[in-house]
Amino acid sequence: MIQPVVIMANRDILAHQVFTGISRQHLACLVEELAGPWQAVVEGHRCTARGGARKREAGAGARHRPVFVDRLVVTLIDLRHDLPHSVLALLSGADRSTVTRAIGEIRGLLAERGCAVPDRPGLRLRTLADVFAYARAEGIELRLDATEVQARRPAAGPGGRRAFVSGKKKNTMKATVIADHQGHTL
Repeated sequence: MIQPVVIMANRDILAHQVFTGISRQHLACLVEELAGPWQAVVEGHRCTARGGARKREAGAGARHRPVFVDRLVVTLIDLRHDLPHSVLALLSGADRSTVTRAIGEIRGLLAERGCAVPDRPGLRLRTLADVFAYARAEGIELRLDATEVQARRPAAGPGGRRAFVSGKKKNTMKATVIADHQGHTL
């Protein structure tokens, strides 16, 4: 019987700036800022599933695997490198479906948090409209960089397939990055 290969990278390696795109200090700040809201969302889902208040002491029951920091790191790697979730699962030692669920949870928190504007503490851009309004108010010239990433084509028949099909490559997803005149990503 062939044993499956298990590759699990150390959290310190995965949390490196090369993978996440942010420094360890910035990662620590993100963990501190987002851990509370994430725990509140998780507890809200549990309360809904239970149909009421907690029946056991706090801390009883199954533990989250991966923990919040691992979920955040995997999400940052996904956003930066767009690796398949199966690869991220292999690196983190979790199941692919767990990684997909974790990325969905954390991306929502990051979107609510918004993006900080360089040299403007306290200002956060949460939507594309915010970015354009900020650029117009500050007289900043925006630069757009778009790329096409090859993706699996949706099955024939279900609605919405045309949204995924480009005229040239037929099976790509589009990603757009908006930066200011100094190259800071907005």
